[in-house]
Amino acid sequence: MRGLTGRDTGPGSVLAQDTVQAVSTAVVVLAALALLVSACGTGGTGARDEGPAHADSVVSPAVTPSLSPTVRAERVDAVRLIEQDPQVSAAVKRALEPCVADEYPVDVSYGDLTGNSVDDIVVNVLTCGDAVGVGAYVYREQGSGYENVFKAEEPPVYAEIDRGDLVVTKQVYEKGDPVSSPSGEDVITYRWSAAGRFIKEFSTRNEYSQAVGGDTAPAPDS
Repeated sequence: MRGLTGRDTGPGSVLAQDTVQAVSTAVVVLAALALLVSACGTGGTGARDEGPAHADSVVSPAVTPSLSPTVRAERVDAVRLIEQDPQVSAAVKRALEPCVADEYPVDVSYGDLTGNSVDDIVVNVLTCGDAVGVGAYVYREQGSGYENVFKAEEPPVYAEIDRGDLVVTKQVYEKGDPVSSPSGEDVITYRWSAAGRFIKEFSTRNEYSQAVGGDTAPAPDS
């Protein structure tokens, strides 16, 4: 054999006997390997058949329906929206005056609150001097315009969008509290319901420390 060239392979040598034994062992191993490969190629146990996967052996993953993204609402004239809204009180409309030139004290934010295909609009009307919220409103697109679906006009009040919920903050004043220092605040979370209106989910009362910003009590005598 090629691998034994140059070695003494005569029938009487020990090397010849060892060689014969090694060759025999190699033949047995090769035969075993051949049987194993044959079993694998014919769908034998313990090995995967090569080739394209069978359709009946593939498990299709669950398909999650994609949600259509909410279309960003076009920038609106919030001042005109408030002025033309019959649900806005006359007091708020009177307070809605420009602070400087044609700059009005209104905060406007856009987001999905009602599950509509177009973003809803949250408008806060403030005072010029101390930026106290006098009215908070939510507008939902309806046809070619917007309808008022929420209002809060008990100042001081402010509304904002928080992860798809409407969060309204109302300052709480005790007797004698200055406008700049309320005693606390009520934070109310609303969620749009299947009935087509906002319902209150829960509320939180936060009380402020009256010591903050005030005079520090004198230290006791040692």
